[in-house]
Amino acid sequence: MATTASPPFISSSLNSTCTSFRTSLPTCSFSPKLLPRRPLASFSVKASRKQVEIVFDPDERLNKIGDDVDKEAPLSRLKLFSPCKINVFLRITGKREDGFHDLASLFHVISLGDTIKFSLSPSKSKDRLSTNASGVPVDARNLIIKALNLYRKKTGSSKFFWIHLDKKVPTGAGLGGGSSNAATALWAANQLNGGLVSEKELQDWSSEIGSDIPFFFSRGAAFCTGRGEIVQDLASPFPFDLPMVLIKPREACSTAEVYKRLRLDQTSSVDPLTLLENVTSKGVSQSICVNDLELPAFQVLPSLKRLKQRVIASGRGEYDAVFMSGSGSTIVGIGSPDPPQFIYDDEEYKNVFLSEANFMTREANEWYKEPPSASATTSSSESRLEIANEM
Repeated sequence: MATTASPPFISSSLNSTCTSFRTSLPTCSFSPKLLPRRPLASFSVKASRKQVEIVFDPDERLNKIGDDVDKEAPLSRLKLFSPCKINVFLRITGKREDGFHDLASLFHVISLGDTIKFSLSPSKSKDRLSTNASGVPVDARNLIIKALNLYRKKTGSSKFFWIHLDKKVPTGAGLGGGSSNAATALWAANQLNGGLVSEKELQDWSSEIGSDIPFFFSRGAAFCTGRGEIVQDLASPFPFDLPMVLIKPREACSTAEVYKRLRLDQTSSVDPLTLLENVTSKGVSQSICVNDLELPAFQVLPSLKRLKQRVIASGRGEYDAVFMSGSGSTIVGIGSPDPPQFIYDDEEYKNVFLSEANFMTREANEWYKEPPSASATTSSSESRLEIANEM
């Protein structure tokens, strides 16, 4: 029986960790022999009378090719943190002639994020993207690929890349995970091309493929207007040790559907500049965390409204503010890293996404650094299992 391993990045299901193939054999007197080492992969074989285990390690192949590219390029590989964001407040101020809406929002980067590995590819015609997350496209629909195509279009660069996306930020969550991935890809492409252009140029270009992408070229806190692409950098008004919890139900909110149900006569009347002044001087509070997309999002997903109400009621003052981020469906509780107990107890919430997080920023001329204390994300069902095991 022969086992053939596929080269890395051919399948979107291939992770950066080892993939194990197990083949059951009938009971017989059989002693497998190690095959000669192949140039495309590294194998180890463990044998018994009934089972052969072959472990394929794609990293060795990637590292060898990366080493070969390193000989001809000063920088050929990068591993970058791609953080998400929350909207501390989000006002929708009007509808534009181009069909988009004008907004005014305080965006802030938080410590939950993905990790993306970039390597220069020997290919002169195609990027290759793999990910650990099912359902995430790995072709030209992905914002990472769109960002790399945009960079080549604008600069004339001929370099292509191998990319692996380790996804931790949920999709359809209102956290801007895809937009952050795109901004990270633009920054990486520029670094791996020797810094051909400025960050300001990257920021300006990025609005061509997504309204939220320019924000991530801020220092991490910004007042955003227009479609979101007009970015005014701010000093963070929050301490970085202020904790928060993110709770995202299994259901996602369609941004298009939320905006379809938006009625401007039902939005808040508070001046966004007043909200900005208050949050800068007084910090976060429930009255400041206005989101005009909550009402239409709750119409799209009524269970989301119930979740927010229960978090507020069960928090017993533990949270300074509870609100929905972006167009949903993540509910944010600022002031505590812990979700209410009902999240663990109620069957309805057994598979919600949970993560604690903090506010964060970045230094000038550097990308965002993954916080050393960044907590692993989990689901409430996994937390139930951990609690049961401890009892």
